[in-house]
Parts: sequence; structure tokens; C-alpha cells
Amino acid sequence: MQRSAMRELAFKLVYGIEIQKETDEDCLSLFFENNDITEEEVQDYLKEIKEGIEEHQDEINDLITRNLKKNWSLNRISKINLSLIKIAIFEMLYLELPYKIAINEVVELAKKYADDQAPIFINGILASVVKEKGLEEE
Repeated sequence: MQRSAMRELAFKLVYGIEIQKETDEDCLSLFFENNDITEEEVQDYLKEIKEGIEEHQDEINDLITRNLKKNWSLNRISKINLSLIKIAIFEMLYLELPYKIAINEVVELAKKYADDQAPIFINGILASVVKEKGLEEE
């Protein structure tokens, strides 16, 4: 499976978790079963995304909050946009995926799943995160 397709599955997983607000041990197994995911590489990637975002949730949320416009809060961001932003931040900071790839991939997903303004919004926040973390220098 291509990495883009895996990232789309990761988005669906993270979005589902954002909507449900809770995860249990069966969440991942159920997601694999419902989406007919049998490839070990795909399962490992999705598990890494889910567990990584959960493990670094406070840092990721703080980073997003610091890079929002003044009158915005996490609660104001749509669950779709928030899920995509979290995936990109996790991949850039913890999986060390080049920021251009991470941002491009989630912006493409935003074009498919979110409203017309989402790609601009997501790109703006992630560009600000890249600057704050000094990732453009790498």
C-alpha cells in the first residue's frame, strides 16, 4: 500500500478518535477489521500514529494552540482539520518526515475531506509550526 493511502487511513483513524473522545484497546482492532486492513506494515504505521499522537498529545496541542490566530482555540478547529494537523505535526517531529511532504500530504487530504478554506488554514498553522521548531533549516 502506498504511503499516501496509509496516511488517509491514519486520518480516518485519528478523526474517529477525535469524534469519540475515547479509545480503548479494541479501537485499533475494530478499525483494522472494519477497513479490511491485514498488511502488517499498514497496521504498524497506524498503531504508531495512534499511540504517538496520544503519547505526545499535550505537546502537540500546545504547539497547535501557540500557532493559532489570537481569537482561536483548539475547540474552534473542526475535527477534520485538527486530525490532519495532528498527523502532520507528529510525522514531522517524531517520525522525522520532511516537513514539505507531511504538509503536502495533509493539505491534499484536506482538499478531499474538508471545506474549501481548510487547506489554507492547515498550511498556515503547519508553516508556523515549522518556523517555530526550526524545521526549514534541516
